[in-house]
Amino acid sequence: MTDSRSDVPASGIGVIDKTVAILSAAATGPAALSDLVSRTGIPRATAHRLAVALEVHRLLVRDGEGRFRPGPRLTELAASAADPLIERAVEVLAWVRDTSGESAQLYRRDGRERVCVAAAERTTGLRTTVPIGARLPLTAGSGAQVLLAWEAPETVAGLLVHAAFSDRTLAEVRRRGWAQSIGQREAGVASVSAPVFSARTGPLRRVVAAISVSGPIDRLGRSPGQRLAPILATAAQRLAAGPP
Repeated sequence: MTDSRSDVPASGIGVIDKTVAILSAAATGPAALSDLVSRTGIPRATAHRLAVALEVHRLLVRDGEGRFRPGPRLTELAASAADPLIERAVEVLAWVRDTSGESAQLYRRDGRERVCVAAAERTTGLRTTVPIGARLPLTAGSGAQVLLAWEAPETVAGLLVHAAFSDRTLAEVRRRGWAQSIGQREAGVASVSAPVFSARTGPLRRVVAAISVSGPIDRLGRSPGQRLAPILATAAQRLAAGPP
C-alpha cells in the first residue's frame, strides 16, 4: 500500500501531520490498526492513540469488523465549509432560471457519480427537481457528458461501457462547448449543460463543474441546446471568474 503521508503536506507540527495522515489513510478504505500503520508509517502505539482520539470526536468510526472509517463529523464540517464556487452559483443559477424560464443546477464529479451542489428551481408550472446533494450516474444526461468530455480517455473508457452516449458524443461536446440530452437519464426530461472551467489558464485549466438547465421535453423541445447553450455559456464564464 502507498504511504498516505505522500498526499499530506508537512506543516511542521508533528501531531497534526500524523493526525491528518491517519484520517487520509482511513479515507482510502476501511482500515484495521495494522492498515493505518502500513499506510502511514506511523508507529503502532501512536497510530492507535490518534485513531481512538479521532473516534471520540466522531472523525473516525468503526465498522462491524472493528475497522476505522471516516466519521460523521467530517461530513458536518464539510457542509459548513465556505465554497466560493457554490457561493457564486446562488446568484448565477437564479439568473439562469429567470433568463431561461427553467430549473438550473450545478454538478460536480465525485468518482463515478455527479453530485448536485447547487440549484435554482422553477417556481411555477411543471418542472424537474434535482435536490441539492442528489447523486446521479455519470453514464447519462448532458451534465455527465460535460463532466467527462474533457477527461483523459483512460479515465472515461470504463464509464463509456455502460453509458448512454459514446466517445463520439464527447468529442462533439468538446467541439461545440455544450451538451444536450433528450430523455437520456429520465424519460420525458431534456437538459442542456455547459462546462465550468477553473480560473487557471494553460495545461492546468480543467472542468470543475457542469452548469445545467432541465425541464420537460414538451416545453424544452428536442433541440434545446441552440436556444439555451448561450445562456449557460455566459453563466459558466461568470462562475469561472473567481479563484481556481
